[in-house]
Amino acid sequence: MYLNIVFLPLLGSIIAGFFGRFVGVYGSCFITVFCVGLTFCLSCLSFYEVGLAGSGTYLSLMTWLESDSFYVEWAFCFDSLTVVMLIVVTFISTLVHIYSTEYMGGDPHLPRFVSYLSLFTFFMLILVTADNFVQMFVGWEGVGLCSYLLINFWFTRIQANKAAIKAMIVNRIGDFGLALGIFAIFICFGALDYATVFAFSPQLTSCTLSFLNIKFKALDLIGVLLFIGAVGKSAQLGLHTWLPDAMEGPTPVSALIHAATMVTAGVFLLARCSPLLEYCSGALLLISVVGGMTAFFAATTALVQNDLKRVIAYSTCSQLGYMVFACGLSNYSVAVFHLANHAFFKALLFLSAGSVIHAVGDEQDMRKMGGLRRLLPFTYAMMVIGSLALMGMPFLTGFYSKDVILEIAYATYSIPAHFSYWLGSLAAFCTAFYSIRLIALCFLVEPNGSRKLLLSASEGGKAIGFVLGLLAIPSIFVGYFSRDLFIGLGTHFWGSSLFCLPSNLSLIDAEFMSTFSKMLPLCLSIVGGALSFTLYRYYNYNMYFWKTSLVGRKFYTFLSRKWFFDKIYNGFISQNILDFGYHFTYKSIDRGLIESLGPFGLSNVLTSQVQQARVWHSGYLYHYLVIFVWGNLLFGLWFLFGFPSLRIGVLLLFSILWLTL
Repeated sequence: MYLNIVFLPLLGSIIAGFFGRFVGVYGSCFITVFCVGLTFCLSCLSFYEVGLAGSGTYLSLMTWLESDSFYVEWAFCFDSLTVVMLIVVTFISTLVHIYSTEYMGGDPHLPRFVSYLSLFTFFMLILVTADNFVQMFVGWEGVGLCSYLLINFWFTRIQANKAAIKAMIVNRIGDFGLALGIFAIFICFGALDYATVFAFSPQLTSCTLSFLNIKFKALDLIGVLLFIGAVGKSAQLGLHTWLPDAMEGPTPVSALIHAATMVTAGVFLLARCSPLLEYCSGALLLISVVGGMTAFFAATTALVQNDLKRVIAYSTCSQLGYMVFACGLSNYSVAVFHLANHAFFKALLFLSAGSVIHAVGDEQDMRKMGGLRRLLPFTYAMMVIGSLALMGMPFLTGFYSKDVILEIAYATYSIPAHFSYWLGSLAAFCTAFYSIRLIALCFLVEPNGSRKLLLSASEGGKAIGFVLGLLAIPSIFVGYFSRDLFIGLGTHFWGSSLFCLPSNLSLIDAEFMSTFSKMLPLCLSIVGGALSFTLYRYYNYNMYFWKTSLVGRKFYTFLSRKWFFDKIYNGFISQNILDFGYHFTYKSIDRGLIESLGPFGLSNVLTSQVQQARVWHSGYLYHYLVIFVWGNLLFGLWFLFGFPSLRIGVLLLFSILWLTL
C-alpha cells in the first residue's frame, strides 16, 4: 500500500506522457485521475493507520549510494507529519486533475499537461516520504523541474518563458543553500538519514564549523543554510520574486503550486527538521523575523494589485510568512496545521478565480470585471467562502490556525516574537482589505468590462462545479473538527515526528492571554474588510482622486512596484553581474587571455612555424642522416656536461647510435 501511494502518480504520468497519442485525451485524463484518486484513497488509509492508530511505518528498498562512510538508502518513512502531508497533497492534486479535464479541455496538449501534473505529485510525495536528506533533495529538485515545465506549458508565450526561467533561477539560489546545509550535516554527523542526525543533535550544540574562513556554531550554520533552501521554495522575503510571475502558467498549475505542493515544501522542511532546529537558537530567531516581515510585505503588496491571480499569489506568500514565523517560534504543529488548512481554501480561491477567468474570456484584470454576482452566483459563493476563510473569520477553517499563530507570537516573551505578532496583525488587516477588494471589483461593483464578454459569461461545467463544491466543505469545517487533534493541549497525534523543547512551548501561555490581545487580529480583520467594502462599493471616485494625489501616487507606486524589489534586483544586481560577466569574463578572459594563448595566439605561431619548416624537407636521405647524427651528438654533449652522473649512459647511447649509422 505504501509503495503504491508513492509510485501510482508516476505510473499515470508515464502512461499519459509516453502513450498519450495512443490512449487519447480522454484516456490520458482517466488514467491520471484514477491513479491520483487511488493514491488519495490509500493516503486516507495510511492516515488512519499511522496518524490515528499510531503505527508508524518504515520501508527500506535498497542501497542507493555507498562510498566509505557515505551511505544512502532508498527508504520511506511514514509518520504523522508525512501522512498529513499525503492527505493534503493527494486530495488537492486529485481535484486539480479533475478540474483540468474541463478547464484545459480545448487544449490539444492536454495529455502532456496531465502528465506533468502527475509527475509533480510524484516528486512531492518523494519529498514528504523521504527518510534522508539526499532522497528528500531528489523530490525537492523534482518539484522545481515540474514547476518549470508547468509554468512554461504554453511555451510559445514569451512571458511564460520568462516566468519559468525566473522561477528556476531564483529557486537555484535557495537550492544551493540547502545543498550546502546537507554537506554541513554530513561533515558534522557523518550521516544523512533523519534518525541519526536528529538523535545526535543535542550532542553537537558546542561544535563549531568553519565557513568562508569564519568560525560558526555548527548547528546554527546548518539551520540557516536549511532555512535558505526554505526561503527559495516557500518564497520568503528576498527570494519571493518568482511567485507572482508563476501566474503565467494555466490556473490549475497555480492552484497546485501555491496550495499543496511546491510552496509548502519549505515549511515542511522546517517542520521535519524540528529536532535539529530546536538547538539552533540563532537560526530560529532569523526564521521568525523573516517570516513576520514576509507576511507584512506580501499583504501590503497585494493591496493594489489588479491581476486577479496575482492578488491570490501574494496572499499565498503572506500566509507562508505566518507558517514560517510559527516554525521560528518552535510551534511546528501549529505551522503544519495552518499549512493543511490553507491548502484547502487557497485551492478554492485559485480554482474559483480560474472559473471567473474562464467565464470572461481569459481576462485577468479585475478593473475590467464587475457585476458578476448575478452571472456567476455559484462561483461568487465559493469565492466568498474562500476569502472569509483566508481572512480568518470565526467558525471557518482559517480562524482556527491563523489566529492561534498570532496568539502564540504574543505569548512568546521575546522581541522577535512580538515583532512578528505586530507585523502579523497588520498583515491580517491588509488580508481582509484585499480579500474584500477582490470580491468587490469582480462581483459587486458596476460592470466595467466588454459587453460582449460579460453577456457570454456563464458558470463552468459539472467538473468545475464539483471540484469547487467539494473544496468548500473542508474550507468551512476542517479547521473546527481537526483543531483538537492537531494542536489541542495534550494531543499525542504528532508523536516523535515533531519535537519542541519544553522551554520553547508557548501554546499553554497563549490560553491565558488577555482578551484584548486575542481579539485584536480579528478586530483588525473585520475593520479592514468593512473599510474595503465601503471604499470600493460607494467611494470609487474618492479612491481615484486619492491615488492621483501627490502622496497617494507615491504610496500607490511604491506598493504596485512591489517595494521596488524587482527594480533593485534588475537594476543593481543582475545588470552589474551581467556587465561584469561581459566585460571581464567574456571580453578579457574568454576573448582575451584564452584566445591569445589558444586559437588566435600560440596555435597560430605554431602553424606558421610548421609552414616555414617545410623548406627543410629536401627529400634526400643523406640530409636527414646528417641532421639526425649532429642533433643527437649535441644533445648528448648537453647531457654529458649538464649531468655528470649520466656520462656513462650517454656515451653508451651514442656509441650504439654511431655503430648503427
